[in-house]
Amino acid sequence: MNRKCVLDWLAVHVTKPRVNHILRVEKMAVNLARIHNLDQVKAGQAGLLHDLAKYFKTTRLLSMAREEHLNLDPIVEENPHLLHGPVGAIVAREQFQVQDLEVLDAIANHTLGSPGMSPLSCIVFLADGTEPGRGEHPKLKEIRTVSQQNLHRAVTLLCDRKLRRLLKNNQLVHPQMVLTRNWALQQSPQK
Repeated sequence: MNRKCVLDWLAVHVTKPRVNHILRVEKMAVNLARIHNLDQVKAGQAGLLHDLAKYFKTTRLLSMAREEHLNLDPIVEENPHLLHGPVGAIVAREQFQVQDLEVLDAIANHTLGSPGMSPLSCIVFLADGTEPGRGEHPKLKEIRTVSQQNLHRAVTLLCDRKLRRLLKNNQLVHPQMVLTRNWALQQSPQK
């Protein structure tokens, strides 16, 4: 994967603020990988590529998902934007020849997570949800700190935060987020 080619592609397909978000996610993912002794190159790639499909129209997201035989449940049908991760993984594979399944999974899982996801997927999920551009709310600061110590505990906390926001705004909750949260909690039970 050529980083400059990705940046050039992003400059055309996403907004400048989104590019800045992507670069912060990339940096945070690399830092978390370093802290947790994981592959920093893979973390950087997944962070850089995670929002490739962020601004795709809903018709394109649904079309690409159908072509790839992705699961289109009623919640995704109502909110196709949830597909931007899995579709982004398709774009990473087809546009940038990314073949590493762990990197592709991290891209695909960065929004809802997935039970049993790899540490790399946990890192990209956390970096996307807590990068500095998301603000300095005390809960976000706590999740950032915990993410440096325990990835599963941090995933649980981030899922809790996302779920609270969805419930507060009377929005649909995708069951995969609940399953991700429960899985992460089981990996790192509170004492």
